[in-house]
Amino acid sequence: MDRLDREILGILQQDARISYRDLGVRVGLSANATADRVRRMRREGVIRGFTVVVDPAADTAGGLVVFIDVTLRQDTTNEEFERQVARLPGITEVVHVTGAHDYLVRARAADPAALDGLLRRLKREAGVAQSNTRIALRAANHPGRL
Repeated sequence: MDRLDREILGILQQDARISYRDLGVRVGLSANATADRVRRMRREGVIRGFTVVVDPAADTAGGLVVFIDVTLRQDTTNEEFERQVARLPGITEVVHVTGAHDYLVRARAADPAALDGLLRRLKREAGVAQSNTRIALRAANHPGRL
């Protein structure tokens, strides 16, 4: 990856629906050259997909957005945890992190009882030894990004 690839990625992270023409104008390339770079980054796995950010106010299901710091049991591998957690309802993101915990899990739960059920399943089914849960109250500086 070079400087232009990083610049393209930065723009796509802000607006993944931007046209190749407009993206090319912003980075100083033709639409075809820009499309070639994006296709290459997708093929190489640099870009793993595109997503939609939903305004929580528009989500009629509502509920809690939570961040769960997870420490795995010693007998649980990262691969096993990632396989198991992918099967759990409400999980929206799983990030392997450095620091005191092994993973940061972002999830939605309808209510405190549903959150309790999710935490119990993480421990029982996904090999979690300890967890620390934080409930999101609102998104600062990025309305609609919870």
